[in-house]
Amino acid sequence: MTNMTHAQERKQPLPSLALAAIGVVFGDIGTSPLYALKEAFSPTHGIALSEASILGVISLLFWAIVMVVAVKYVLFVMRADNNGEGGVFAMMTLALRSVKDPGRLSGVLMMLGIFGACMFYGDAVITPAMSVISAVEGLEIAAPKLSPYVIPITMVILVMLFWIQRHGTAVVGKLFGPIMLVWFLTLAGLGAYHIAIAPGVLVALNPYYAFSFMADHVLQAYIVLGSVVLVLTGAEALYADMGHFGVSPIRYGWYGLVMPSLLLNYFGQGALLMHSPKAIESPFFLLAPDWALLPLVILSTIATVIASQAVISGAYSLTSQAIQLGYVPRMKILHTSELAIGQIYIPLVNWMLLFIILCIVVGFKSSENLAAAYGLAVTATMLVTTILVSVVMTNLWGWNRFLVGAMIAVFLVIDIGFFGASLLKIEQGGWLPLCIGGALFFLLMTWYKGRMIVKDRTAADGIPLMPFLQGLLAHPPHRVSGTAIYLTGSDSLVPVSLLHNLKHNKVLHERTIFLNFITRDIPYVDDAHRLEVKDVSGGLFLVKAAYGFNETPDVKAVLEQITRTHAMTFELMDTSFFMARETVVPTELPGMSVWRERVFAWMHQNAAKPTDFFSIPANRVVELGTKIEI
Repeated sequence: MTNMTHAQERKQPLPSLALAAIGVVFGDIGTSPLYALKEAFSPTHGIALSEASILGVISLLFWAIVMVVAVKYVLFVMRADNNGEGGVFAMMTLALRSVKDPGRLSGVLMMLGIFGACMFYGDAVITPAMSVISAVEGLEIAAPKLSPYVIPITMVILVMLFWIQRHGTAVVGKLFGPIMLVWFLTLAGLGAYHIAIAPGVLVALNPYYAFSFMADHVLQAYIVLGSVVLVLTGAEALYADMGHFGVSPIRYGWYGLVMPSLLLNYFGQGALLMHSPKAIESPFFLLAPDWALLPLVILSTIATVIASQAVISGAYSLTSQAIQLGYVPRMKILHTSELAIGQIYIPLVNWMLLFIILCIVVGFKSSENLAAAYGLAVTATMLVTTILVSVVMTNLWGWNRFLVGAMIAVFLVIDIGFFGASLLKIEQGGWLPLCIGGALFFLLMTWYKGRMIVKDRTAADGIPLMPFLQGLLAHPPHRVSGTAIYLTGSDSLVPVSLLHNLKHNKVLHERTIFLNFITRDIPYVDDAHRLEVKDVSGGLFLVKAAYGFNETPDVKAVLEQITRTHAMTFELMDTSFFMARETVVPTELPGMSVWRERVFAWMHQNAAKPTDFFSIPANRVVELGTKIEI
């Protein structure tokens, strides 16, 4: 998607953009009322259900939402945009760009960004499982006889959700906004009704009740923080999805509808518990009168599917960015919409997510069991975001260091408090996102390090391109008709595929193009700045095609643009694409340990074929093998 496409999207009226943002951005955080307060009063925490404890927990929920979401993310973090884009990778590139003297600090910032992205995947596998199963559990209240079918129904819904991903979400997406609008209005209405019955719950707006609760139940209250953090799930999505809608629609949607609706519902649940403590069994669903219970279960299920969709789409986008930035091997990426280039589908990611999520549903069996696993992924990502935004504030924006230090200290105290409370639940399920995030972090760092080693080995053995081409033109081999396009990873070295072609076939095409794809540290590159074409003479051309980390390179699109801008025509049946098929061989050479090199070699071998990734006609490709020892 080019910047021009983004500009066209942003021209939509603010109300329609805000409605679309409500449907996509707030799905995850908007479904937290299903389980957050219930888990805060889990019997394992040992907190008695008294008026003081109810007011204390509600006060904690209120101030967590205000400080973390309304202040930290919406007011400050969302200022850190990379050409309009947000998310952990966008924040990481901004932080790296702000470092004037690259060194160890750059490496630390890069690792933090990658770790944050890996923990997002931990969130991506838990969110659909947690959200859908908590909605379907409403059946246990509406129709207790259906309790044995909660897990099977959850699994069927999840399979259907992932099955339709390959068809794209454009059609379904149009319904997201109106449905979530109904959802948030329902949350507000149910909450306001019960607040009217027990208005005394509103005293929890006073932070005194939160501090008093923490002081009276020191250890238990700290454990409860691990459940309170569930009200913040999806906060990172507000920042990550900023590029789709812009800052203003998200801020208007949050302050104008989402935040008031969530707070009304949480306070309504608190009011319900104050006059009916037995409702702790399911405080959200018991807000509704009996006649509205089944419709509420259906609406909740639809809302959780929408919340899951946002996380799944985010996993696709994050994977695509990681591929472009060089942290993940190439994968087959399918575009599901001709109009919205940002809508993509990655089959491998889709089916891996479904498999892991189904295993989680079967293994944990209930939202209560899953709650322990949920918070750790969320708090880890929030902590990383706070650290990275502090670097951006001081180095890139030039804000006063004392002011930034004071502000970040407050955020860090909150984030570390939530993260520490979540760590206490490692044994109950917190190990799950840690294992997923840790495994992915190892694989991503192994791939990045391996690519750097391959690049160094290639450069050490490479031949400078320009002197070679000058000698080639001075003593040309036999020239044959047609066009040869050599895909090369470096614009300064001779492609290995050209050396092999000259060695074995002893010919050079009458028009030879060396095509080098470059990934910029911005999300999108405008078409006007995408291509750089240099005529070396003698029918030889050097072409650099720049892409942003949110885009997928496309050879056909590059050729079409060259045709438009440089009056060069391409007949595909008369064009051959040459590329080297590298085989990585682990050795005892300096670099990584041999076992880690074997992991890299396996990842390299199973990466998507360049023909699929770069959209090259498979019947026009000539692959020439080469071995690289690392």
